[in-house]
Parts: sequence; structure tokens; C-alpha cells
Amino acid sequence: MSRVLVVDDEAPMRRALAVNLRARGYEPELAADGEEALRLAAEHKPDAVLLDLGLPGMSGIEVIVELRTTSDVPIVVLSARGAERDKVVALDAGADDYVTKPFGMDELFARLRASLRRVVADEAVRIVETPDFVVDLDATRVTRGDTEVRLTPIEWRLVEALVAQTGKLVSHAQLLQEVWGPGYHDESNYLRVHFAHIRAKLEPDRSRPRYFITEPGMGYRFENPASTIPAD
Repeated sequence: MSRVLVVDDEAPMRRALAVNLRARGYEPELAADGEEALRLAAEHKPDAVLLDLGLPGMSGIEVIVELRTTSDVPIVVLSARGAERDKVVALDAGADDYVTKPFGMDELFARLRASLRRVVADEAVRIVETPDFVVDLDATRVTRGDTEVRLTPIEWRLVEALVAQTGKLVSHAQLLQEVWGPGYHDESNYLRVHFAHIRAKLEPDRSRPRYFITEPGMGYRFENPASTIPAD
């Protein structure tokens, strides 16, 4: 049973989400503010977080930033703020998804399932080596030399989706479907934000990417002169 931390200052919303979570087989934890959310997250290690941005005291963005210092837990923002700028700020802070209030429960839970899903590569253990970093598809990690590069869950799934199809164009629609789930068709800004972070972490020169290539209007491609080899 997946544990989901619900963070919202409105008691009716917390109750509604708790009822719907239990009905769908999740175990809810409830917090009314950011401080309580961080305490519960540290104590109970949730599998996902549903987070309202408009919290008293510590803001939702501050909660995201604080959680990201210690955890890669999927964070789905629930907010009445529907402007693109608000979405970009939340994603930039480390959120994995953004749902605008009011929302339908079926849509919310589709997005929650997508946030919990991990793309499974081949059953065979594979390591993709580049001149600048190594992607271990089985261990779900990226290293540069002896140092692990810390990626968020969404960043990892995007890297994995491209690396698993090295040299092939992966369309915007395919990436959105694979990483975020059904109902995502026009959220290309999500991809733009997350690939900017990926390039900052992995490209030698993010202004002139050599690995994570944008195909304008179509999608993204992972290019690598090195070959994929089986791990020991």
C-alpha cells in the first residue's frame, strides 16, 4: 500500500482526499501546513506527496525546496493558481506534476499513478557510458567519475526514456505519456523545464548540448558515440 502525504490547509479538502485515497487503496497522511508536512515526511517516508501551494507560514514552494534537499519523493502540486509562471516555478523548485484546482478525482489519481510509476527498461542490466557520465539503467543512477549525479524522479525517467532509445527521436507526446501519464498532450513546457535541469547536470556545455538534443517542434533525442554494454 503506497503512503501518500496530503498537505493542504483546508480541512474539507484534506478529508475529501483522504477518503478518495483510502477508497483507491492508498494510505493517507494529512498535514495542514508546511512544518507539519516536513515532520511527517521525515518520520514516515511517504511514497508521494500531494501539496497545496497556498499554505499558511511556510509556502508550498518552500516545502518543495526543503523536501528536495533530502528526498526524491514524487510531488504533485494541487493549486488554484493556474498561470504558466506558477507552474514553471513549482516545477523548477522540484515538483513532478501540477494539477489546477478545481480538478476531477479521476484525473488527479491518473496523475498520481503516473508519478508513482517508474519506467522499466530491459530486464538485462545495462550501463550506458559516455565520455562525460555513465547511466546505469538497472541501478537507476547516473555517475560522473566516482560521484553520483542527483536526479529527481522525473529527470531520471526522462533520461531513461531517451537513453533506452539511443539515437531515436522520442516525440513530445510520447515523453509526456510515458513520464506523466494519460491526459498530457500540450504540456511541452514541462519538458522544457526538466530538460534544462538535466542539461545543467549532465552536459559539458548546456548551451550547446551534445547528448540531449532538441528536435524543434518534434521531441528529443539522446546521442552517444559510445556503445551500450552489459554490466558485470
